[in-house]
Amino acid sequence: MSDQPATPVVGDDPVVIVGMALEAPGGVDTAESYWELLSQGREGLSPLPTNRGWPIRDLLTGSCRDGFKRINDCGGFLTGATTFDPGFFGISPREATAMDPQQRVALRLAWRALENSDINPDDLQGHNVGCYVGASMADYGPKMSEFSRHSGHLLSGTALGVISGRIAYTLGLAGPALTIDASCASALAALHVAIQSMRGGDCDLALAGGVCVMGSPGYLVEFSKQQALSDDGHCRAYSAQASGTVWAEGAGIFVLRRKSHALRDGHRILAEIRASAVNQDGRSAGLSAPSGEAQKRLFQRAMSQARVRPEDIAMVEGHGTATRLGDRTELRSLAETYGATEPGGGALLGSVKSNVGHAQAAAGALGLAKVLVSAEHGAVPPTLHAAEASREIDWDKQGLRLAQALTPWPAVDGQRLAAVSAFGVGGTNGHAIVSVPEAV
Repeated sequence: MSDQPATPVVGDDPVVIVGMALEAPGGVDTAESYWELLSQGREGLSPLPTNRGWPIRDLLTGSCRDGFKRINDCGGFLTGATTFDPGFFGISPREATAMDPQQRVALRLAWRALENSDINPDDLQGHNVGCYVGASMADYGPKMSEFSRHSGHLLSGTALGVISGRIAYTLGLAGPALTIDASCASALAALHVAIQSMRGGDCDLALAGGVCVMGSPGYLVEFSKQQALSDDGHCRAYSAQASGTVWAEGAGIFVLRRKSHALRDGHRILAEIRASAVNQDGRSAGLSAPSGEAQKRLFQRAMSQARVRPEDIAMVEGHGTATRLGDRTELRSLAETYGATEPGGGALLGSVKSNVGHAQAAAGALGLAKVLVSAEHGAVPPTLHAAEASREIDWDKQGLRLAQALTPWPAVDGQRLAAVSAFGVGGTNGHAIVSVPEAV
């Protein structure tokens, strides 16, 4: 790393991804194991965890009361959520226990992402390196107002803002450190802010991504009351049988650099971020109801920024919650934007939620990671549980293709172009367009 202060981007010097690390349900903790899960069409769901003090029996039987939808004994859970080596990071065992697992996972992945980039984390101390982490879940541990053996560490252990701050402190990063809560759009919002900060001269290198580890089963209970959980425990994104979502955990951290600096320092470029955009639904049909018009405006702004046409985008990694309202709104906005006018054309659409469930604040990070590993292997993996596609659009006439099998993804002019979306329950929408070089 140079000792020179960060400077604003002048001219066309795009932001690129030079490294990543991820963890996803199904025991995924590398890009290779992620691709194996996706390409083999496997599901990474498992029973509700029994080592977190959750009232499992009550959750599975009590939710059958009037007004609640059945909670299935499944979800997408990180096998590494409860494992951590505090000594490696200079943290005492007592403090580590008081730390939200999201801090532990994000810190671990930040280190691994830098190593994946061939950057020694110890070399970053004192440099203008930014850290932008999307996170939303904040229900780990006892309340600070209660006296406990964790008292004294709970403020720094459970505050969302400390997720990014912990990484910056441990690595000695001197650039901005922000934890961004935009609910399910948090990871892509964090990516967007990181890119804007780099272009504005706040930092020359940045860590960006998202993390979600469920400290309680609160989201299960809340969505049970809202009748928005899956009937059978499968997340059937874009399927005619879609009946609700399946909650999950996950995390992904990406290392961002300016392209000129990446080339200068010999980094392998995983992808160029051609565009990132964030907007808000505004006054839609309801606070948590999506807006198709806002989504279309977002897609169009990203394409304008990326200087691409809809037909240039070969793969769209959608949000795909498998809720009836969410899928209907998204499918229509995607068809009106990325649909083809010629038979057999149009982008291949899928959602990793069908494999691992809805990873909430980390959903966009897992979606982006799916795009990168898919491009690396030149194929788009199938979206599961969607043998019969949703009837909300006419797929043939509206020119979208649902990825129902492992499908070759050829490069065009040495590049593979894809888009990824994430939409938050509070109305925040995120979208990114990336270009992956064929040589990756």
